[in-house]
Amino acid sequence: MSIELKEKGRWDPLKVFFKVSIAYTLSFFVKNKDGKKIALVGGNLGEKYEDNAAIYHNYLLSNHKEQVTAYWMYDPKTIYAKNENIENAVPLGSFKNYLLFFQADYTFHGHSLLYDIVPAADKFLFLNRKTIITHISHGIEGFKKILIQKEDIPLLKRTDYFNCASQYEYNLKLNEWEMPEQKLIITGFPRFDRYPQNQPPKEVKNILMMMTWREWLFDLTKEQFIDSAYFKNTTGLLEHKGIQKLLADHHLHLNIALHPFMKKFESYFTNLTNAENGITFIDSSRETIAYSIDHNDMLLTDITSVSWDFLYLNKPIIFFMFDQEEYLDKRGSYLNMDTDLSGYKANSIDHVYEYLKKIIEEKITWNEWYPKATDYIDYFDQDNCKRLTKRVMKL
Repeated sequence: MSIELKEKGRWDPLKVFFKVSIAYTLSFFVKNKDGKKIALVGGNLGEKYEDNAAIYHNYLLSNHKEQVTAYWMYDPKTIYAKNENIENAVPLGSFKNYLLFFQADYTFHGHSLLYDIVPAADKFLFLNRKTIITHISHGIEGFKKILIQKEDIPLLKRTDYFNCASQYEYNLKLNEWEMPEQKLIITGFPRFDRYPQNQPPKEVKNILMMMTWREWLFDLTKEQFIDSAYFKNTTGLLEHKGIQKLLADHHLHLNIALHPFMKKFESYFTNLTNAENGITFIDSSRETIAYSIDHNDMLLTDITSVSWDFLYLNKPIIFFMFDQEEYLDKRGSYLNMDTDLSGYKANSIDHVYEYLKKIIEEKITWNEWYPKATDYIDYFDQDNCKRLTKRVMKL
């Protein structure tokens, strides 16, 4: 997890020190009176209630309330926890957050313990030997090589379990990440419990366009970003006359979702959309990624992890890796970008248009690579949360 995802210096070291010191001391005297286990759950840097972490938090609330008190950790700068009435929501960095961390029997995080569960955890993690820490993951690994920052090292070492979607992912984390075998568990991803398997659309009318994030773009000026391959190719798709005509002739809707980590560049894109031409920019504060997956019939992407959901559902995908050489040089991938993608691989904007035209005119409503889904996903039974709970909590 790149530290640039959160502004540097956000957590005042002195305030954290006092909160942690008092919370740690108090945790020896404040006992959980109801006898329930305590579980802290968090994901998406506390900025949204979605993905594996949110699905799992809701599962614990719905199925194990008598045995577990499940708390959700949220960014105090946001208002979604209040607006959505999320049960047992606790602001990250609050005194209660630190006290609960030392009391917790379990934590489950989607991205990083440091950003999802308890700020500055790498500085005092050695004080907590009680809590069983589980990384439930964000998406199936493969597209991006792992980035390990200095602050990640103690967190990874201390984590008890790394959840895997499949034997494929288990092997990757064992051999490429070099994680101890005893820490790897295969229970499937909680967010896949939302879907009955194999749900291709009846027709393709709504297209989700979503590109993933790139850490080397974060510090660019506006002028530099607008000159980047990322911006030029994204906007080039929207301005392509053939794509615009295809949308108009077939009454299609192209719904654009910026990756949450690219939100800082949102204002550069919004004036490029035109609802009258079927191109709409999704307001991420109002529409979740889960909703976008449910309400779109196909995906146009580079290599965002949302593609695994579209594969699981057997919906068409077009992959457009406009900066493949740069991406492989600066980040790298465990997958072969030319042979391992579960969808049509486009090498140019014109190529994207050709595949989109093929899908629409030939009425292709399924993913031709769907039989490959079992290479990356082991479970299609909607029992992933149940397996995870049984494996980690023994419930």
